[in-house]
Amino acid sequence: MNTQNILALALKPAMRVTKSVGIGVVLLLAAALIGVITPSAASFPPPCGGPTATQLVTGLQGAMGSTVGPDGALYVTEGALGTISRVDPQTGEKTTFATGLPTAIPAIGIGGAIDVAFIDNIAYVLVTLVSDPLFPSSDVDGIYRVDGPDSFTVVADIGQFNLDNPPTIPFPYFIRTGLQYALQTYRGGFLVTDAHLNRVLRVALDGEISVFIAFDNIVPTGLEVRGNTVYMDEAGADPHVPQDGKVVSFGPRSPTATEVASGNPFLLDVEFDGGGRLYALSHGTVDPLRDPSNAQPNTGALVKVNEDGTFTVITDGLDRPTSLEFIGNTAYFVTLTGQIWKIDGVSCQP
Repeated sequence: MNTQNILALALKPAMRVTKSVGIGVVLLLAAALIGVITPSAASFPPPCGGPTATQLVTGLQGAMGSTVGPDGALYVTEGALGTISRVDPQTGEKTTFATGLPTAIPAIGIGGAIDVAFIDNIAYVLVTLVSDPLFPSSDVDGIYRVDGPDSFTVVADIGQFNLDNPPTIPFPYFIRTGLQYALQTYRGGFLVTDAHLNRVLRVALDGEISVFIAFDNIVPTGLEVRGNTVYMDEAGADPHVPQDGKVVSFGPRSPTATEVASGNPFLLDVEFDGGGRLYALSHGTVDPLRDPSNAQPNTGALVKVNEDGTFTVITDGLDRPTSLEFIGNTAYFVTLTGQIWKIDGVSCQP
């Protein structure tokens, strides 16, 4: 029923009492009803001003992965210190949530605590590049449960699993324990990308590990889950050229991945915003003549994944971002240089 019909029905009873109460009352009733069914100008969303980036935190050391905790705060790994930091997403206030985790080996420059996730209000931390025979230590590459501010339990030894179960698809690799990059909750357990052994592992809370899906040399990085579908970034092999940067999807019964979008270099993370729109994070552009493995400063970008398989740049000029989170429609990204930035207006509607 349209608005005119609703208004006509509402006025019929009023017309019957016109002789006793007067036409003025009828007009007042009609005006009141029109006010109810006609939205005011204040009810429309404000104009979209476009994305605005603001620096929230500096001084993180070895920051790589992040998550939004059950309390709505950001939790960020600092691999150089072996800590998990809690960050207020509004004020940027940083406190230490957990400390004493394995730290990155200085000669490598990446590793130690690299990502974090929560299940049932309990934090779990992904640790990598601390146990390979090339740089042996007493620490374990795997998933650690946070039992207290400085106490942990290893729930899954991924390094040993990789030593016992090397890749079956041929490609060059030399770190036999792998380079675990992203930790994502999935069906009461976890999915873990290995950016060196080119596969995704499924890990249960009891420590059971299996290969969820394996690839050739595409360098899997960030993960996101929506229902039964897993979304994953491909950074592409060195030198991480744009055509190799992809977002793909797969599921528990998918023997292969399906391309969702491609054409942006060195993708490291993928996330949905509060409105169900999918975004990816580009670490930046690689100059093969300078460094085929690392992005150049201030060449990263936040990009939106389009339905036609392309990307739309939302904000560029980012300095080597590594991890992306959304709280509502506000984006937060961590950088290799130890900063956290927030981007407001990422997906506001005009």
